[in-house]
Amino acid sequence: MNLYYIHDGTGSTGPFDSDQLKAKLITKSTPVWCAGMEDWKYAGDVLELQNLFVIIPPPLRGFPITQNLEPQTFLEADEEKPDPKIMGLDKTLFYIVVSILVLVIATAGISFFQNQRSVQLEQQNLKTEKENQQRELEEKRIQDEKAQKIEQEKLEFERVLKERKVSLNSQLVEVQQQLFVAVSSLNQAKDKLAKAQDFHFLRSDSERENDINASMKEIDIANNQIVELKKEMDHIYLELEKIKV
Repeated sequence: MNLYYIHDGTGSTGPFDSDQLKAKLITKSTPVWCAGMEDWKYAGDVLELQNLFVIIPPPLRGFPITQNLEPQTFLEADEEKPDPKIMGLDKTLFYIVVSILVLVIATAGISFFQNQRSVQLEQQNLKTEKENQQRELEEKRIQDEKAQKIEQEKLEFERVLKERKVSLNSQLVEVQQQLFVAVSSLNQAKDKLAKAQDFHFLRSDSERENDINASMKEIDIANNQIVELKKEMDHIYLELEKIKV
């Protein structure tokens, strides 16, 4: 015999064999299930369980037996036998109604819990979505701050470069002016040297030598200034080439 589970309307218990089912006092309307069934069935609909509902009358003890009982017709017996009813309903119909009510209540309960679960899941999803939106906004704010900081640093760097470029151009102009003065001084010193080298009356050789030496000294000074100024100009030009604004 198969092992059966029984359902009391709220939960299932088992499995039980036939003796255990009999001890459980199951009725024909008790829902049962065993391996191989597609769905629950009433115990009265399971052929294997029919022997559990056979009613055996108790032994006749101390009951007075009346002889010569007049036989009753089947019609009289049927008329005197009361129909089993529960709450004004036929017993079978009552159990069917009760089973339907149980199924309706169970269905309503399952639907209620499913709705509650759906509401909880929806609330959780909304909460998660809100948290994700806040996280995205925070990340965007951080990225915007970083981009703004980088842009400010770039603008500050460009400002410093522009100021440096303006300063270098001013220095270049000043050096060019100094170089122009130094070249003029060199030309003047060369003219003086040429004049000092010429022969003049009323001038001694020592005076001529002193004039020549003084002119040559001025030429050396002018040449040195020109060399230094050209070096400074080259340095300024190199710095300007490095600045890309």
